[in-house]
Amino acid sequence: MRARGGDTAHAEGRHERILELVRRQGFVSIEALARHFSVTPQTVRRDINQLCELGVLRRYHGGAGLPSSVQNLAYRERQGLWHQEKQAIGQLAASLIPDDASLFINIGTTTEEVAKALMDHRGLRVITNNLHVAATMSPNPDFEVILAGGVVRARDGGIVGEATLDLIRQFKVDFGIIGISGIDADGSLLDFDYREVRVAQAIISNSRRVLLVADHTKFGRDAMVRLGRMAQVDDLLTDHEPPADMAEMLREAGVRIHVAGMSLAMPDEPAEPAAATDP
Repeated sequence: MRARGGDTAHAEGRHERILELVRRQGFVSIEALARHFSVTPQTVRRDINQLCELGVLRRYHGGAGLPSSVQNLAYRERQGLWHQEKQAIGQLAASLIPDDASLFINIGTTTEEVAKALMDHRGLRVITNNLHVAATMSPNPDFEVILAGGVVRARDGGIVGEATLDLIRQFKVDFGIIGISGIDADGSLLDFDYREVRVAQAIISNSRRVLLVADHTKFGRDAMVRLGRMAQVDDLLTDHEPPADMAEMLREAGVRIHVAGMSLAMPDEPAEPAAATDP
């Protein structure tokens, strides 16, 4: 998160701590934050405005709370948020996928970065319900791209519905690459659209190894539809280390944590191999 004035490093650290306070309490007042951080109310208002512009907080009279749990940000807004971080996650995911692999890729701006990062691979077989992923990968003559049928959502190019589910259930692939809207502190995977959730559930059920790609703003974020639990995921790929309590929960669930630029493998477990393995 970039500060517009003052010490950028201090502002970034303060932004992270403001988010943690809001996630724990649900709402924080400007006056309380100013006292907590020993800064002026004007500085806190600037911090809150920047966090609201990023879509990770919502401004209320006198303070800030969590964004809506019933409506996601617009697709174009999400494309612009944390773009470099999503690119790094995409490249990390691509490094775990070997040539000649089969994979699902679902809806999401981060999964689209995975698709871009895979373009130098060879012999991939890709099934997707994301028009943008299909458009990105289909020009590679060494790939076979299968686009699911169903209802196309105008807002983001996602494809959902019974026909989508029918196609996905015909396959058993090496890797399922999924995005998410939020990860609750109890390990619940959350999203906004129940139709999209059903597709992601089918992908999880029909993948030998599930890779969840999620930037750090998804930690603790609310969304009203429950997709499943982190224990159904093999690998979490992100750009920041999860909060300590969440990292412990993930390890207890057997999830391997990969952070762009580093890897946090489970204790007594070697670094992740490139080849696909059964869960």
